[in-house]
Amino acid sequence: MSAISSLGTSGTTAPTTDAYGSLKSSDFIKVMLSELRNQDPFQPQDSSKLLEQLSSLRNIESQTSLQTQLQNLVLQSQISQAGGLIGKVVAGLDANNDTIGGQVTSVVIQDGKALLELDTGKTLGMDRVTQIAQGAATP
Repeated sequence: MSAISSLGTSGTTAPTTDAYGSLKSSDFIKVMLSELRNQDPFQPQDSSKLLEQLSSLRNIESQTSLQTQLQNLVLQSQISQAGGLIGKVVAGLDANNDTIGGQVTSVVIQDGKALLELDTGKTLGMDRVTQIAQGAATP
């Protein structure tokens, strides 16, 4: 039995999650080296399959890292745009599609999104803004 195939079959009761899903690339490399060290010299393992798996794992890690970086970039852009609205009067729709408005007093981040705090005590998501005006009069 190879070291990789034994990951999912242990003597203890494992949670229902996939054992491969929690593998990091460093863990994978350790398993791969262990297999190479312990293989039968008369029946060597096909290392090309291991390298393919390692390459796939690296691609997934790279895509995950890129996605995280893009999400951070989008959030920074939202914060910048929202910060430019401080002191302005905005109107928009709340979660119940009711019209709300007021002067923007600050910006808060909640669940990875920039929200405008209004002088009325309510918050308005940047994606829900329908009107922006200068001055202190409510639109």
